[in-house]
Amino acid sequence: MNMVDAVLDGWTEIEQGIARTAFDRAYTRSIDQLAASVRAKSEALSSAETIWELHDFLSIQRHTIEGSFDFRPEGILFVFARLVKDDLLSIDELDGLGIDKLSKITAMARF
Repeated sequence: MNMVDAVLDGWTEIEQGIARTAFDRAYTRSIDQLAASVRAKSEALSSAETIWELHDFLSIQRHTIEGSFDFRPEGILFVFARLVKDDLLSIDELDGLGIDKLSKITAMARF
């Protein structure tokens, strides 16, 4: 996972704390969803083929999650927008960020 402990330039310490907390919550939700999906899929394991399909599914999910959760400053607003769009985070959980940042996140989450 690319959860780099970066300092977000132009962000107050309070904003950075809000961002980190929201980011971590979304990551936890993503992992919880994956675990639930794996539990459901594991109940259907009945052959070597279904086992390999589960392996492939997990490989894809790992790649997707690791690529999605990146706390680097240059892309964090895009990350938050995608997390809002994917229902892993609500815009309310970012309350306390500057209005300019919230506006950008909200606008990008529409697309």
